Amino acid sequence: MENLILSFNVVLPLFLCIMLGYFLRRIGMMDEPIRLSLNKLCFKVFLPLLLFNNIYTTDISTAFNLKLILFSVSGLAALFIVLMLFIPRIEKENPRRGVMIQAIFRGNFALFGLPVAESLCGAANMGPTSLLVGVTVPVFNIMAVIALETFRGGKPSVRKMLRGIATNPLIIASLLGIAFNLLQVRLPSAVHESIIDLGGVATPLSLVALGSSFMFSSVAGFRRQLVIALAGKLVISPLIMVTLSAMMGFRAETLVPILIMFGAPTAVSSFPMAQQMGGDGDLAASLVVFTSGLAILTIFLFVFVLKTLGLI
Repeated sequence: MENLILSFNVVLPLFLCIMLGYFLRRIGMMDEPIRLSLNKLCFKVFLPLLLFNNIYTTDISTAFNLKLILFSVSGLAALFIVLMLFIPRIEKENPRRGVMIQAIFRGNFALFGLPVAESLCGAANMGPTSLLVGVTVPVFNIMAVIALETFRGGKPSVRKMLRGIATNPLIIASLLGIAFNLLQVRLPSAVHESIIDLGGVATPLSLVALGSSFMFSSVAGFRRQLVIALAGKLVISPLIMVTLSAMMGFRAETLVPILIMFGAPTAVSSFPMAQQMGGDGDLAASLVVFTSGLAILTIFLFVFVLKTLGLI
């Protein structure tokens, strides 16, 4: 019950921000031009600052588990390849293909995962999870750009895809965060505090923009896509990866990050990225909303089973 309450408390603030955006649209305070401008601002400014700070402040020296990193990155790569081959076979519309692929492999690892991991493992054992966040977030973003660029429409252009990857603000922020961390570049305190403050508004503003674009009436138009993506994100993907990792000997503070990485709800930033890169924004918004809600139940069930088996 404690873990269920924890998961609920982590996800509830996300829903409150989403509902605020939805309410603001309903009363006319968030019209389409404002929503588009806010979404663009989050994607190009606030989310990159948040991502840079998360990686920049990760203490790489506290814990380095090569086995965990290799398993997680290779598992993510395998999942991505399978999705890139499988989703186009069951979905005909390009704007929805990229969104579905992104929603299944890309989790809200940092915002959802870190609080859950700290509760399950304790603050003293957070090293593996924090390091994995710093390593996998750039991978998440690069794969998301590849998926969305591939299915943007028409014949995929390698040059255009590479240009889209190279100029993506989230990828640039990730690479800068890694470089500053590894090179031990210390920012002036005033600059760092400003980055923290500006990055801190990324999540609530993204969620408000998300809520303002969400229309319950639109769900009926892609019910099938929702079911497939929800099952892949919250059940199939974490079930396979957690089972494989347990068989390979991962336990406790090394098993928890794998569960969260593959079982967390779809990343909030997937919504503005999808909109900015020609994806189906309505479907992307719905997937963030529904995975965030249903993850309370699925994460609780996974934790309950793993605890019962003595694996965490």
